[in-house]
Amino acid sequence: MHDLEAATAAAHAGAAILLKYWQHLGKEDADIKSRNDWVSKADRESEKMIVTILHDAFPEDAILGEEGGLSESGSSGRTWIIDPLDGTSNYLQHFPVWSISIGLRKNDEIIAGLIYEPLRELFFTGERGSGAFSNGTRMHVSNQAQVEGSFLATGFPFRAQEYVSTYCAIFQDVLKVAKGVRRAGSAALDLAYTACGIFDGFFELHLAPWDVAAGSLLVTEAGGLISDFSGGDRWFERGNIVGAPRGVHSDLLELFSHHVSEEKLDRRPTRGTVSA
Repeated sequence: MHDLEAATAAAHAGAAILLKYWQHLGKEDADIKSRNDWVSKADRESEKMIVTILHDAFPEDAILGEEGGLSESGSSGRTWIIDPLDGTSNYLQHFPVWSISIGLRKNDEIIAGLIYEPLRELFFTGERGSGAFSNGTRMHVSNQAQVEGSFLATGFPFRAQEYVSTYCAIFQDVLKVAKGVRRAGSAALDLAYTACGIFDGFFELHLAPWDVAAGSLLVTEAGGLISDFSGGDRWFERGNIVGAPRGVHSDLLELFSHHVSEEKLDRRPTRGTVSA
């Protein structure tokens, strides 16, 4: 089975579970993994279904899931990176912005990615070197040339409270020049929307591998740039990510440099790692 065919089948199956519970579960039905970080039986059952389908299709691949961590099996050098429900807090509050994210990493490179928005039946897919697509239509990042007048997405650093002051200083500067800034609560969708030109860029601190694996590939395959907060390539390991068309990306990095550098940001804590 082709990589994206398997990922699509897995996402469909996981989404069926999420849709079954949609608007029937609330935050009182969930457990707290850490402060402001929730998990429900919808997350767990969706991930179990996705993992089962991918493991059956590719038994030699390793799997890193948000809820299950890194599997010990895997001799192929490939790892599936899964977020079975990106936007759990939205989901539990019945706010209709959430998604499934499945990325495939070979050694140290993301080679395929899929983000599925079940409520709108939208598939965002990409393979390295082959472009990125929304339900089969090729995607391109926006033609926005600078951060002035841009429409941006972001996420608040709720897992990294020590950086709230720094983030707020950055946000204040962004707000002065951007046309608009949105915080919708699903980093995967923020990256997918950046890839298809809805957003002119996205930035966030301390994300996990399953938040960015698929979406990062979509942005680059759609003609955009992905980096850490200092323009380097440590975004996957450290979780600080900027994705945008070239001009917006350059302007954002310049703006960030007045407040913080990647060297001053701690490594993101994770519950699983991906071997190179």
